Amino acid sequence: MKKFKKLDPVLHSQLRLAIISLLMSVEEAEFTFIKEQTGATSGNLSIQISRLKEAGYIEITKKFRNNYPLTLCRMTLLGKQKFTGYVNALKDYLNPGQND
Repeated sequence: MKKFKKLDPVLHSQLRLAIISLLMSVEEAEFTFIKEQTGATSGNLSIQISRLKEAGYIEITKKFRNNYPLTLCRMTLLGKQKFTGYVNALKDYLNPGQND
């Protein structure tokens, strides 16, 4: 019987997975862009971004643009590695007869 890989609990959240997926395709993204793309509330997005940062999967930079706060998010190397591992683990679930 095949043993399935454990899915990363940090990424196994719909919103955190959406955030990471967006960040994989760009160098960095503004908080407002991520909010628009995910449809998340500011509060929930802020909490999930903080969890990703605490896990070391993303970096957050805070600055100002025209006197308005600007929050930028960027993937870390660890985040990219963890995302790739998560995707590969999901592939095992989708094709249990493969890669034995």
